[in-house]
Amino acid sequence: MLVAAALAGAVLVAPTAAQAGQSAPVWQDTSRPAADRAAALVKAMTRDEKLRYVHGLFPPMTKPAPADMIPSAGYIPGVPRLGIPTLRESDASLGVANQVEQRKGDVATALPSSLATAATFDPDLAYRGGAMIGAEARAKTFNVLLAGGVNLTRDAWGGRDFEYLGEDPLLAGVMVGAHIRGVQSNHIVSTIKHYALNAQETDRMLADSRIDRAALEDSDLRAFHIGIDAGEPGSVMCGYNLVNGDWDCENKYLLTTVLRDQWDYPGWVMSDWGGVHSTDKAALAGLDQESGQELDKQIYFGKPLAEAIAAGRVPEARLDQMVTRILTGVIASGLYDHPTPATAQPIDYDAHAAVAQQVAEQGIVLLKNADGVLPLAKTARKIVLIGGHADVGVLSGGGSSQVRSVGGVPVEIPLKSGPAASFARITWHDSSPLDAIRALAPGAEVTYVSGDDPVAAAAAARNADVAIVFATQWRTEAEDIQTLALPDNQDRLIDAVAGANPHSVVVLETGGPALMPWLDRVPAVVEAWYPGQRGGQALARLLFGEVDFAGRLPMTFPASEAQLPRPHPVTPAGGAGPDSASNAGAGDTSALRPFPVDYHEGANVGYRWYAGQGEKPLFPFGYGLTYTRFNYSDAHFTGGAQPSATVTVRNDGDRAGVALPQLYAAAGDAPARLVGWQRVKLASHTSKSVTVTLDPRAIAAWRDGKWVLPGGAYRLTLGTDAVTSIASETVTLPQHVTEKARR
Repeated sequence: MLVAAALAGAVLVAPTAAQAGQSAPVWQDTSRPAADRAAALVKAMTRDEKLRYVHGLFPPMTKPAPADMIPSAGYIPGVPRLGIPTLRESDASLGVANQVEQRKGDVATALPSSLATAATFDPDLAYRGGAMIGAEARAKTFNVLLAGGVNLTRDAWGGRDFEYLGEDPLLAGVMVGAHIRGVQSNHIVSTIKHYALNAQETDRMLADSRIDRAALEDSDLRAFHIGIDAGEPGSVMCGYNLVNGDWDCENKYLLTTVLRDQWDYPGWVMSDWGGVHSTDKAALAGLDQESGQELDKQIYFGKPLAEAIAAGRVPEARLDQMVTRILTGVIASGLYDHPTPATAQPIDYDAHAAVAQQVAEQGIVLLKNADGVLPLAKTARKIVLIGGHADVGVLSGGGSSQVRSVGGVPVEIPLKSGPAASFARITWHDSSPLDAIRALAPGAEVTYVSGDDPVAAAAAARNADVAIVFATQWRTEAEDIQTLALPDNQDRLIDAVAGANPHSVVVLETGGPALMPWLDRVPAVVEAWYPGQRGGQALARLLFGEVDFAGRLPMTFPASEAQLPRPHPVTPAGGAGPDSASNAGAGDTSALRPFPVDYHEGANVGYRWYAGQGEKPLFPFGYGLTYTRFNYSDAHFTGGAQPSATVTVRNDGDRAGVALPQLYAAAGDAPARLVGWQRVKLASHTSKSVTVTLDPRAIAAWRDGKWVLPGGAYRLTLGTDAVTSIASETVTLPQHVTEKARR
């Protein structure tokens, strides 16, 4: 199947020195470091060529459009005479995006939400998902993907939480690093985003994220640091918000002190679309490229930057540095030496769909399974599916990550108002749970009712052997949900069905936690997240036991909103601002004043917050059930220079399954944090000795400009989740100073 994309002309690459009978220039010497090659290229560029490479177009608003521009997120013209590629950028958190079908008929494979990937606790699957997206992007001639979302979940109502990787810095950092490596294995660039503390969508263009610097280093920046070291992304994207009074994209502490001086990051910093507020301050703080220039109040890195250089306010050397960093990312990713094709290439969508299905099968979480209601018996004669458009598909999250998936969109609901209305639609992927369940239970009568009428749904459930309610909660970029309660009277629906049929199952398609006032009355609950374009097939196989549940929660599910650090989105006095306060394309925000969002929990994000407050969540971080039974014995702990925990894991059930022993560590009275885990697949009635090693990146503290693992006593705990202990012991660790990352 060929990708639908309109391109004109061919990629122009300068002839090699060998072809011209000359010695090779430095930038063509692949044995040299990327930064050296980039610097040599910059010396060969004119000032105008350099200035054109530090600001990019936003294709939906670019008039007239260059002949080779693809309708997408961004476009930066290259320098053909030097082989410097035109940068064609696409949103791509969950697949090559085409949100409101800018490219008519162009489809792509849709992964499940990033929370589902995080729930696998499997870096290899994260890598494979990234490699799949990168391959499709390259085949569509894109070469920069706006992927790599790693903002920690600080608030359970975050509209964009589904795009990210949960609340723990180690898990999020490891998984995003693997995903980025997968993307860049295709010789294209991936970003890591949104740097930093871009933790809410409500009025995100004005939110001033306030936090102690040490706490920031100990939490959100830890996730970015781990992800950058593991994935080596070509670019870092700064966010919309402010941090401690300075916009992310002109925040010298973030862009220079941390990213460059402490971490030695060699690639480039691009802005989020509409996230630039100045020329001089942004350039001098460390921003290298203005993205989606039409969304800013003016093109800050165009004529104003040239004037600032001419006036001496911004040194000429700073422009050279900006372009050098861009080209370093382009070269290091392999893009310079392996240009993307000039025309669209074939894509094996069937093979890619299998990757999406595997992520769903490994990331969907079984939250409750009383009395062995699951797996469903294939001898059931009557099965009724209720609600959630389960007759035709599975829900997708909204915003810039939306994918027009292979197979089409069976349900699409435009938004009539709100900040996301211009670029988000409520859509379902064409993956019918009804059809998938019918395929696995051909002898059963499998029916569907909409669930709009709880009385009619209860009547249908009463006459069935099994009733499965598909409950949905849609989230989108640019808007936070206002409550964790399921919308549209779904709690009443679930109550009615549970009262009519004791063999009821609830499948949640949500972008994060939901309140479950009906939990005690429902024997089985499944968290499916947004399960991607093969979600229906994955759910059917899990519900019938064709595969076992292996997912674990990458975020805490609260028992009530009162348990949260902030029980609702923070807004300025008088309530949320206009659409432009959340959507860069909805108008100028320069007349609006930023407002504070205080992250008083500091580094105690997620499960650490609950532990510190003595609160018992509904379901803890790391939690998830399986169809088999695991037992743990003979646990022992090792301190010293290589701390670890070893335990014997035995599968006492009658089927194979995946165990996930997790290692947590704490010093003094501080809440414990995840420092390691190990996925263990065991056949029935077999056992294995498993060692979980402490990752020092997870527990080192920020001291005097260095990451230091203070020596002393640490409480190590092996658990099956953040609150359920297998064994615990205090060990002594020596002091260890973490050196800077070197490339």
